[in-house]
Formats: sequence, structure tokens, C-alpha cells
Amino acid sequence: MKILHLDTNHSLLINQLTDLGFTNHEDYTSSKEGIEAKIHEYDGIIIRSRFTIDKQFLDKAIHLKFIGRVGAGLENIDCEYAESKGIYLISAPEGNRNAVGEQALGMLLSLFNKLNKADREVRQGKWLREDNRGIELDGKTVGIIGYGNMGKAFARKLRGFDVEVLCYDIKPNVGDKNAKQVTLQELQDNVDVLSLHTPQTTLTTNMVNKAFISQFKKSFWLINTARGKSVVTSDLVDALKSSKILGAGLDVLEYEKASFENLFSSEMPQAFQYLIQAENVLLTPHVAGWTIESKEKLAQTIVDKIKQRFC
Repeated sequence: MKILHLDTNHSLLINQLTDLGFTNHEDYTSSKEGIEAKIHEYDGIIIRSRFTIDKQFLDKAIHLKFIGRVGAGLENIDCEYAESKGIYLISAPEGNRNAVGEQALGMLLSLFNKLNKADREVRQGKWLREDNRGIELDGKTVGIIGYGNMGKAFARKLRGFDVEVLCYDIKPNVGDKNAKQVTLQELQDNVDVLSLHTPQTTLTTNMVNKAFISQFKKSFWLINTARGKSVVTSDLVDALKSSKILGAGLDVLEYEKASFENLFSSEMPQAFQYLIQAENVLLTPHVAGWTIESKEKLAQTIVDKIKQRFC
């Protein structure tokens, strides 16, 4: 079987697949049209988020048996059409779930303790102790929307704190010893912190909007290490201004390109201009699952799943 690699990944991916008897070709620079012209030669492709695998692409991939996505989600693939063609879809949420859980916790603790604000001030020669008095996580109620690999990883990280953890998911019976599954209404009635761990779907796109935010009984903190398009940024800014949302840790933004590699294609949106000035907002460039360890674990997960299916 011949595999075409469309994004660079950990070297073990190609090395181990070669040892298993697969022929591996790499093309990290050709246009999508260039890849389409030769995709009929391949039995499998490995991709991160370089471009969308749509119907036109899949129609040209006449021998394709599998698509491996080195990441958690499959939103850049027309999954329904691929599966109708008998193509096996592989993702690797097991590979970076721990990294995401750690990042979500780190962002929350940084916001609670004003670490980034305090750091900037001390570097400027300011020593404002009272202005940087923090709050403690113990005694709070944390809500998790999306209780799959990522949500469960974050809940595990919270076990060392005296907190109540609630989770909401469209799938039944996913709660465990680390989080009590509740209705969305019960979650909105009780939480002090909301952390998103949902894939990008029609249900989650623009999910956190003005109406959604208004349903929370208390003001709350928002953490999003999932997908940027789940949050309507302008509505988030309004909630920050009114203190309905007390602060936000955003690893992802609705303005990201589908490849996740770039942010803006034109001028900076007004809502984002507010975010970069806000002291109660923490921003990172979609790196929650982007650790040294996760790079290796993501690749190993893909190899293991290919081996299990095709060897």
C-alpha cells in the first residue's frame, strides 16, 4: 500500500509505517490541485489540516482506503461522503488529550491569579500587590461541555482541587467519577467556570452566543481549547464588558483559517482588538494540544490504528 503524507509530523510515523511494509511518499508543498492530479495512485493519506478533503478530492482518490488525520477532529474531511466510498477515517484524540487538559487548567489558574497581568507589570517596574490579588479554584463549580477525550482529560486534572465538576454532552451516560453528567440547564444554573471541549459541528458552531451566555445564572469564566467557531467573539466581548463573563482563556479563535496555520487574511476585527487589550483575557495560538510529547503520541496513535486495521 502506498501512503501520501501531506503535512510534516513526527519522524516515527513514516519510520514505523515503512517498517510495517508501507510505501511512503511526502508532498508538503504542492497545491491541492497538484495533489488531486496524483491522488489516484495512493491507498492512504496522512494529513493534519493543510486543506479540506471534499467530494471533488475524494472522487479523484479512486483507490483510497483510509485517511489519517494527525489531530483530534475530522472537520476538514467530508466524512459522510468518504465513508460512503468505504474509506476508513482515523483521528488521534488520544494523542493530545493530556496536553489539552493541562493547557485548560493552566489557562484557568493563570486567569484566576492574574499571572500574565502581574508579569507584564513587574517587567515595567510596577509592584501592585493589591491590584493582583487572585481568587482560588477550590470551592468553585466547573462545567465542561463536550465530555469525550478532551473533556475527560480536563476533569482528571481537576481531581486535585476541591471543586464540583459537571459535564454536559449530547451522548448519554458519559459521566464518570470525575464529572457528574447533567442537563445543559443544570450546568448553566450552577457553574463558575465553563470549559469547552466540543468538536466543530453544525450544533457547536456559534454555540456560545448572546442567548447562550444569558442563560447562565452566575457570572462565569470561559475557557476554550476546542474550536474557535464555537464562540461568537462579538458576543463574548459584550459579555466581558458587562462582566457576565469574568474572564476568558482562548486557545482558539473564530477568525482562524481552516488550516489553523494563520489568523487574519485582512484587517484585524474590532472584537479582537478589544480582546488583545483586555487584562482578563488570555490568548494562545491554537497550541493546547501542541506539546513535544503530544507530537509523538499523535503520530504513534495513527500508526497503531493503521496497523490494527490493515496489518
